[in-house]
Amino acid sequence: MPRLSLYRQNKTSDYRFLDRTIAEMYTVGGIDIFIHKYLGPTPTGDATISPSAENFDATQPGSTTTDPTFIEDLLLLENRDRSYDSDVYQMRGVYNIQDIDFDLSQFGLFLQQDTLFITFHYNNMIDTMARKLMAGDVIEVPNLKDFHPLDTSIQTAMPKLYVVQDASFASEGFSQTWQPHLWRGKATPLVGSQEYKSVLDIYANPADADGNICDSVDSINITVDSDLFTADDYSAGTINDLISTHNKNTEINEAIVTQAVAELPLSGYDVSKFYIEPVGGDNIPDDSHGVSVDNTLHTADSDKTKADKSSITPVANGWLTGYLTGNSLPPNGLPVTPGTVFPSNALVGDYVLRLDYFPNRLFRFDGNRWIKVEDNVRTNLTPDASDNKTQRNKFVNNTDTLRTKERGDIPTLQGLSDLLRPSADN
Repeated sequence: MPRLSLYRQNKTSDYRFLDRTIAEMYTVGGIDIFIHKYLGPTPTGDATISPSAENFDATQPGSTTTDPTFIEDLLLLENRDRSYDSDVYQMRGVYNIQDIDFDLSQFGLFLQQDTLFITFHYNNMIDTMARKLMAGDVIEVPNLKDFHPLDTSIQTAMPKLYVVQDASFASEGFSQTWQPHLWRGKATPLVGSQEYKSVLDIYANPADADGNICDSVDSINITVDSDLFTADDYSAGTINDLISTHNKNTEINEAIVTQAVAELPLSGYDVSKFYIEPVGGDNIPDDSHGVSVDNTLHTADSDKTKADKSSITPVANGWLTGYLTGNSLPPNGLPVTPGTVFPSNALVGDYVLRLDYFPNRLFRFDGNRWIKVEDNVRTNLTPDASDNKTQRNKFVNNTDTLRTKERGDIPTLQGLSDLLRPSADN
């Protein structure tokens, strides 16, 4: 008599009986789950580029067809430009409803994320999608749709979208035959990012109280003076416009930048409020009021004031010179002449601000030469500001192009994927 055993190496009649029973349980007790099937990175058509070509990049291989196992960027291990099937697949799934609560199992308080663990019948999934659910697939859970959003301007229900992060056989899906019947996926809330653009660009059309869908303002079934829809209904936008926090994050960032500029308009330290005592050649402070012919305190034979006495303007910023203190302004509020050349009729002690220097540079004339006083390094901290003319702004936010003989005009600002090119292993 053969040994009694439910396990078989092959999928026998016992397996098929249990599989049909489990499938019926999901049909009766599960809910509809809509699947946006991930097809792979968007084809670039660059797969024919030879490794010896100048524009070949081993970190960003190109493809002519969609492949879900293909990696778009091998350096950062990202698939930024993703393609999704235009068809939406419907399957029955089961998941546990869970509250968003604090996790006390770790040190400190951690808010449990809105993570779903959804199980599907394996064979039905293969019959429907022609493959297993994988990381990158986008799912919509219709029973979690928000029909009453807090934003009253939204004229349509808010869909609840998740993206699959991982998937494998469910431990509870193994029957008495030791064969798996269920597929379990871990899904997290979808965010409005570049990867899911093709899914988020699906138009979210509004509907009235009776469920009538408004396709567009020029729909043949809807007139402009229709009482079913308002003008606001036609500008509902896409799903991305409804669930994305990009606009709000941009608004918050702009408010922070505006307040930062108000509290700290320029970088470095403001030393313009301090008075700098002019010092003569003998390191003795000069008369701050100057010397003139009608001054009664000085005579022609004075031994304190010499005929070759220079101007009383400070020759430098003295002890106020430090990190990011230059503001292109002469000390003590003295006048300055801006320009792109040095004046030919300058007097001793005159200041000139050269605007053709980058950054702008302040000079003082001592009678024989123009002495550098400081550079204008105190500028606006906001990137790309019109008055931000320092190496910090130009180097970090460089939009110029460099003309080369070998590669033509190339952007001065280069990404890491262009600089760190691994050699192809042929």
